[in-house]
Amino acid sequence: MNEIDIKELKNLIGRVNIIDIRDSYIYNLGHIPTARNIPYNFLMMNPDVYLNKNDKYYLYCDQGIRSSRICKNLLNSGYQVVNVIGGYNLYNN
Repeated sequence: MNEIDIKELKNLIGRVNIIDIRDSYIYNLGHIPTARNIPYNFLMMNPDVYLNKNDKYYLYCDQGIRSSRICKNLLNSGYQVVNVIGGYNLYNN
């Protein structure tokens, strides 16, 4: 599985597609700049509504556990996704 450290992602902000898979109310409390919010359940049920198989996406959650799980599923379905290790909890560190 493709993974990237949160520190590496900081250098890519504004140049890549970042998706926050946390619930909307948590996203609204704070998120990585330019990140689009698509809650985990919505993305798991209908990835084709939100993602294009020709584009690459960087997914994060709080710690990287749920984003790792969804990345595995999406990779198996032909999507280009990268898990952000450490998630939002490490973003401000």
